[in-house]
Amino acid sequence: MKPSMRSRQEPRRVSNGVIIGAMLLSLCVLSIVKARYCATPFGKAEDQLQEQMNASIRMETDESPARTPGEEEEDEPEEVPSTALAVTTPAAVSTTTGGKGRKAGKDRKGKAKPTCYMTSKRSERCDASGDIRVDGNRSTIYVSGIDREWRTKPYARYHDPVAMAHVREYTLKPLGAAGDAAPACTKNHSVPGFMFSNGGFSGNLYHDYTDVLVPLFISTHQFKGRVKFLLSGMKPWWVAKFTPFFQQLTRYDVIDVDNDQEVHCFPRILIGATFHKDMGVDPRRSPGHVSVVDFKRALRRAFGLEREAASRGGATGTGKPRLLIISRRGSRRFLNEREMARVAAEAGFEVRVAEPDQHTDMATFAKLVNSADVMIGVHGAGLTNMVFLPRGAVLIQVVPFGGLEWLTSVTFKDPAGDMEVNYMDYNVKLEESSLIDQYPKNHQVLTDPYAVHKQGWDALKTAYLDKQNIRVDLDRFKATLQEAMSRLP
Repeated sequence: MKPSMRSRQEPRRVSNGVIIGAMLLSLCVLSIVKARYCATPFGKAEDQLQEQMNASIRMETDESPARTPGEEEEDEPEEVPSTALAVTTPAAVSTTTGGKGRKAGKDRKGKAKPTCYMTSKRSERCDASGDIRVDGNRSTIYVSGIDREWRTKPYARYHDPVAMAHVREYTLKPLGAAGDAAPACTKNHSVPGFMFSNGGFSGNLYHDYTDVLVPLFISTHQFKGRVKFLLSGMKPWWVAKFTPFFQQLTRYDVIDVDNDQEVHCFPRILIGATFHKDMGVDPRRSPGHVSVVDFKRALRRAFGLEREAASRGGATGTGKPRLLIISRRGSRRFLNEREMARVAAEAGFEVRVAEPDQHTDMATFAKLVNSADVMIGVHGAGLTNMVFLPRGAVLIQVVPFGGLEWLTSVTFKDPAGDMEVNYMDYNVKLEESSLIDQYPKNHQVLTDPYAVHKQGWDALKTAYLDKQNIRVDLDRFKATLQEAMSRLP
């Protein structure tokens, strides 16, 4: 090649290289911007539920710890990415990253367990044996055999800082640490203690089960009653409501650990219940491989529910299946509830309408739900009562207008199958929603729900959950009931 030709092409090669490099750099920048600012709100359902619950539905020794007879060892802790531990204290975070200190036994693979460790993204468990002294008035637990402090909150919603802000923190301290003399025991116990909290969002029925009762069952059923419950943040009315269920798991009265002015001494202490999934149990991970069906059996025993299976013939002597309509007083209520009851009766159902709230007698309402073959209600905490439905019953969740399928799936659709309940959606159309009377016909709330979702949970909740009521299309409703009837055994 001639020198003159080479000199003309070399600048061109350089300029091409610069252009290619600039293009690659631009692609990298765009990828970062997209990941940071343009993530769709319709990603993982669990991520959306986490965001949703932040606002609320409103709904150690080297020896293995001593085991109570009949107890099975819980599966080893799940490894959780550190990004899931945003609300844990510094001490708690170090428990999942191999923090130094004495251990509290070994897992099935022979690996030493820390005193406190994450059992899921939502739940932390502390487990220690030896000389254990619980001073609830000081939110302190003195433990022999450890050489550092651990802090924990015994409520299965660690991913949610709003909920965890309403949970009392307890500190595990080394027994006999210099400058911190442990108090003397005032009550001695011969069985393990299990501490949990009904702070957070408890009081909302959905959270009662998802955050407290199901995790409590997972974590304590294997003790066969030989365990004492220490409840932090005790609400007496809440305890009274669920006492029949607690009696399926413990032979003893629940201890108000924050306020009883005692120093309780145990041979072993467990703090914090294990979460598996919303309203559910993973049999692969649970001691004894129990499932949510076993949880439902415990509820049936607790509240004296004799009916195990639904049927087209019903169970009330009428020869008709029973439809239970879950009524609501505030938002998301049925505007034509009486007409719905009439259509259901004409379709061959015996109809009952009920509105549960915090003051509803749990045993009485559980029996009503257990008598139903089909239950229908708008998305909300009241649908949690599906835990009392008999096997083969049908749950119809009315999904409000606004692209809320991700939310309704995680909360009730997904758990229903494991509970042996047939699930159906009734997706509200715009003409069935009261929103059509509240906004101009070209308003974004009506025309582009996903754009409202992108504005954040508060905007979504205000538009589609707080201000929406439903006037069910009676022809669609009748067809839905006919399908539900066909699904009954």
